[in-house]
Amino acid sequence: MAKPQMKAQVIEDFNSPYILKDVPKPEIEDENDVLLKLHAAGYCHTDGMMCLGQCKPDPPKFPHINSHEIAGEIVALHEKPSEYARKYKIGERVISTGRPFHPCGKCFECLDTTRPDYDDGYSIVCPHCSFNGMSKDGGFAEYVVVDARQLARIPDNVKATDAAPLSCAGITIYGALKRTGLQPGQRVAIIGAGGGLGHLGLRFADAMGFRTIGVDAADGPLDLARSLGTKAEVIDARETKMEELKSRLGEEDGKSLRDEMGVDAAFILIENQRGFDFGFDLIKNHGTCVVVSYSEAGFRISSRDLVYRDIRVVGTILGSIKMLQEIMDLVAKNDIRPVTTVYPFEKLNELVEEYHKGKGGKFVVEMAR
Repeated sequence: MAKPQMKAQVIEDFNSPYILKDVPKPEIEDENDVLLKLHAAGYCHTDGMMCLGQCKPDPPKFPHINSHEIAGEIVALHEKPSEYARKYKIGERVISTGRPFHPCGKCFECLDTTRPDYDDGYSIVCPHCSFNGMSKDGGFAEYVVVDARQLARIPDNVKATDAAPLSCAGITIYGALKRTGLQPGQRVAIIGAGGGLGHLGLRFADAMGFRTIGVDAADGPLDLARSLGTKAEVIDARETKMEELKSRLGEEDGKSLRDEMGVDAAFILIENQRGFDFGFDLIKNHGTCVVVSYSEAGFRISSRDLVYRDIRVVGTILGSIKMLQEIMDLVAKNDIRPVTTVYPFEKLNELVEEYHKGKGGKFVVEMAR
């Protein structure tokens, strides 16, 4: 008997367009598996990198369906669902992160209870888990199988097209903000403030009580960041002199020495060295540089600054699944929504073309319903 089919946007090689075609509908195989009917799926910067062959840790097998920003409706569970899957019901709307699909629950990552993203005996960075849209098929399809341990419920007042980007962009920047341990009233700088993560970061930072500086260096993203109505000061890095900026911040904070002027943490959401240097120089002594983006070229860091200014540099990926539900409750309560450009599912290639024009925000496909 022929397997049931579904429509999917498929890539068949690197540097090739998406092809809308019929493929076998995925089947539930594990007690933790949940079958979702997709309502919306986001296009992440990582999707673009993967299509170019730049995601070396998780190379796909072709043909491949990507997207790890997934929002949909549960339509089936395993015949003997696990304790995690039993928490959900048919018909519930959920989002799913990229990781962890089938974490092992036994490795050092899964069992390390000291990790800030520890989740009941499994880890989002388990080296044995799979990754939606990367090492396994993802959300640019009518249906997808996900792990019940990588889900969060969508509040009734949040649309699927707004929820999907929160499963990656949202949880990544929120997890980064939380990881610093900063308290309300402290200063943060978001470098790349008009991008998919950055504009959400401005809104989350407001809700968390931080004093925020948003930094970008392109007209479209700057316009977007300034249009949000947040309390953040949004500045154009092309026109800003660092010494003048730090002096002004010092005056506002009652500081007289350069090394105590600036922000307590800077979040690097861009991939170029000039942007990294701007953010790094803006950090006061004993502050934190949080690296969220990654580029093939990497970043150069001054060892002198690390030693004499005691700057802490940390990297981060996503946040815990507990945090995922936390941000869903936060966005519902504070009416935080991503700025989205929405395309119908069959026009994904047009979405990609528009994405590369760099206007900022998040790009999402919506399934016909």
